[in-house]
Amino acid sequence: MNATQPVALVFDWDNTLVDAWPGIAGALNAAFAAFGQPPWSLAEVRGRVRRSLRDSFPELFGEAWEQARDVFYAALERSHLQHVTPLPGAARTLAQARERGLALAVVSNKTGRYLRREAEALGWSTHFAALIGAGDTEADKPDPAPMRRALAALGVAPGPQVWYVGDTALDMQAARNAGVLPVLIGDAAHDGGPERALPALHFAGHADLQACLARLVPD
Repeated sequence: MNATQPVALVFDWDNTLVDAWPGIAGALNAAFAAFGQPPWSLAEVRGRVRRSLRDSFPELFGEAWEQARDVFYAALERSHLQHVTPLPGAARTLAQARERGLALAVVSNKTGRYLRREAEALGWSTHFAALIGAGDTEADKPDPAPMRRALAALGVAPGPQVWYVGDTALDMQAARNAGVLPVLIGDAAHDGGPERALPALHFAGHADLQACLARLVPD
């Protein structure tokens, strides 16, 4: 696996650093129930939620999407901090990257205020130069606007020396759109597998990512 030594790592959030899917599923199903739609299982939520709310809700709820948004946010507000669990090895990845002097940021399609609350609740906020979520820029990923803001906060230019680490094909598309290196973590079984995602680099989990960073980046 050929890899350029990174100077910065930008991470997706859900299913990349944390598991917050139960809270997302509960809030989404509250919105479905309010509008007489059948619920999605947790597996369906994991497999189908990719885009930001402002991009996906008009398709799910039509003209009522803003009312559905309000129901979703009200439900998420009540419970999302109870359903945020670091993925195995994620905390060590962040610590190792900082020990090696790498600049860190997050670009997520989770609404920005919830993203930042979750990072604060985990005690992770100080790891990141920027936590960019949905609604923080004029468009959400895979548009390059969120990554551009993250890169500005990091003080680095786009290129293969910036790795965007995510778990979906949409994350890899976002990386390519922004001119940074697309790095897949996990098996992407919920998203058609690595063959669909087309990453430049692929790691089975955080332990493998850490091993690669240890080889590439002097401590």
